[in-house]
Amino acid sequence: MQTISVTHPNGSYPIYLGEGALARAGGCLAELGYSGRCAVVTNPVVGRRHAEPVMESLHQAGFSPTRIDLPDGEQFKTLETVGDLYGQLVEAKLDRRSPIIALGGGVLGDTAGFAAATFLRGVPLVQIPTTLLAMVDSSVGGKTGVDLPQGKNLVGAFKQPELVLIDPGVLATLPEAEFRAGMAEVVKHGIIDAPALFAALEQGRYELAWLLDEAVQVKVRVVQADPFEQGRRAILNLGHTFGHAFEQLSDFRLRHGEGVAIGTACAARLATRLGYCAAETTERIIALLERLNLPVWPPAYPAADVLAVMATDKKRQGNTLRFILPRAIGQVDIFANVAQEDVKAILEQ
Repeated sequence: MQTISVTHPNGSYPIYLGEGALARAGGCLAELGYSGRCAVVTNPVVGRRHAEPVMESLHQAGFSPTRIDLPDGEQFKTLETVGDLYGQLVEAKLDRRSPIIALGGGVLGDTAGFAAATFLRGVPLVQIPTTLLAMVDSSVGGKTGVDLPQGKNLVGAFKQPELVLIDPGVLATLPEAEFRAGMAEVVKHGIIDAPALFAALEQGRYELAWLLDEAVQVKVRVVQADPFEQGRRAILNLGHTFGHAFEQLSDFRLRHGEGVAIGTACAARLATRLGYCAAETTERIIALLERLNLPVWPPAYPAADVLAVMATDKKRQGNTLRFILPRAIGQVDIFANVAQEDVKAILEQ
């Protein structure tokens, strides 16, 4: 079992990475000094496959866990879902020392994490991601939140977990399409700060445990340097300004990772159009995404509609959209004041 330590302004937390991590949940929480009641928040699909070892480990460690199932899907990542969850947490008689254990993918982790940040003004949170996307991205760094009809993640809070448990074994039950979607975030991390990871993906020569470690380490380095997204942490949003707009316009039929893949390809094309990135680099990025069977072309939404959704993006500053654009593999920068006609040209390719 590998341990990666993450520091933040109020302390630190461990990420435990290895086979069998789910069965360590109870022991790890007990070692941190917790006991008594807790809640395992999951969804019916993940719960059926993976809740048993987590619940058993909690029982063995002396906890009294309550399992709570949330509906599955981005369309349920809402304040209404959180409101229903609050009621169930009250019924479970949780107090301010009672941990919430988020067992699921990125949507589940974001929603349960936001509840943990706000219920009783904050209770302990444990992240147990069960998708590749959540393992390498959303479970680490303390960002939680839900969507509004006007846009993604417009309501949220920073909530650092007590620990993160990453068990590669659970990926054996992950549908192939979900695994592919998670690979988009892995590619993104390679472009941001891990050229060796990107090259290994190009060659198709890597082990899953190594891939997870490399991708998680990128996220850790960035969030430690900018824990509250006041500056450089925004680079983790490579592909997201485009991608979030495509997701929303699809009524979330487009998976987040698929949106990120298309958005990353669009960002690379935009960077080349503006002279920030060599065409050869953009070709490598697009070729890798295609090799992983990920989409690389924008859906056929009118450019005006995409730009209108982008205008609600939480990453904007005033009326200015910010784009994260690659300069090279392993180097990206933040750009503001990108002309709409340049964005429109990319959307209409």
